[in-house]
Amino acid sequence: MTGFNEPASTQTALLLLGRGTDSGSERGVDCPGELPAPSDPDLVERARAAKEKLGGNVFILGHHYQRDEVIQFADVTGDSFKLAQQAAARPDAEYILFCGVHFMAESADILTGDHQQVILPDLAAGCSMADMATASQVEQCWEDLKRVGIADVTVPVTYMNSTAAIKGFVGREGGLVCTSSNAERALRWAYDQGEKVLFLPDQHLGRNTMVREMGYSLEDCVLYNPHKPNGGLTDEELRNAKIILWKGHCSVHGRFTLECVEEMRRLDPEVNILVHPECKHEVVEAADYVGSTEYIIKKLEAAEPGSSWAIGTELNLVRRLANQFPDKKISFLDKTVCYCSTMNRIDLPHLVWALEELVAGRVPNTITVDAETAGYAREALDRMLALP
Repeated sequence: MTGFNEPASTQTALLLLGRGTDSGSERGVDCPGELPAPSDPDLVERARAAKEKLGGNVFILGHHYQRDEVIQFADVTGDSFKLAQQAAARPDAEYILFCGVHFMAESADILTGDHQQVILPDLAAGCSMADMATASQVEQCWEDLKRVGIADVTVPVTYMNSTAAIKGFVGREGGLVCTSSNAERALRWAYDQGEKVLFLPDQHLGRNTMVREMGYSLEDCVLYNPHKPNGGLTDEELRNAKIILWKGHCSVHGRFTLECVEEMRRLDPEVNILVHPECKHEVVEAADYVGSTEYIIKKLEAAEPGSSWAIGTELNLVRRLANQFPDKKISFLDKTVCYCSTMNRIDLPHLVWALEELVAGRVPNTITVDAETAGYAREALDRMLALP
């Protein structure tokens, strides 16, 4: 094996894994630091048996970023909002078992009936982006905007990847929720209601939508840091801004860099760069195609056989797509691991445990949003659903 330019520890790991490729010059859907081997086959049989006993009383949702060993048991797969809608469309299912993260289960609880219980197999499955905007921080930001005299002309918009508390705040203050697919429509609606937008919690989706899709400049955007007085901004900066972006980001999509794009183009001049709008602005600007998870899937479905693609999104999904479309060359945009670590807390052992608890008559890890918060959050979601 020759040509390694990685640190000695990485070279050792590659050797132990039996890998002879140069990780500094090649891309693929395999990389050092893979998840552990698939779970014990006995767990697969236990999951099947428990699900069969529960029948139509349980409905399992699987987010695209889940590992394959979990996805195989999902009744439906999709992004966070699609899954919450699917749960609401199954009123006969007493138990909604959400293989995703905490904010997604909250959205399902908001949209489903009172007779249904939403279960998260591992309560530690959170979202670092959602955690970057707490209710107290956002309330303080709103007080800052009131003091500066702009709160009454500012419409709050929150990305789906936020807690129920933040969705509730937005609903209470006359704003709405958006997804990565409808962010432009949501922002245009917001500007019909007011002069400015407070965009929570993902700065990159807000910035990319404003600049790439709506024609605003980077100077129209300011970044509010909740850990600094007045967000680290002057009163004049707040007053002059068209959009106040929250200092939050996705820990997965934020890892992709302009250097990743440039290196992929050097390695393969014919490659198509396809990334999620949660990526940094310079990455999105350098990409060929930008879109939501559903957009990425549909783009690859329609792609020409033999075409080459480098995908900037979560690795479980990229690997699944590479297996699904073997007639296309599908690679991961970065050369380092980019799993969603919190999403991957939902593994087969947790799923089996949750199913077997239900079979035993015990309901584990229920996610419940209080009525007041749920009411305001539902208002924000309904405004999104009413978008033209």
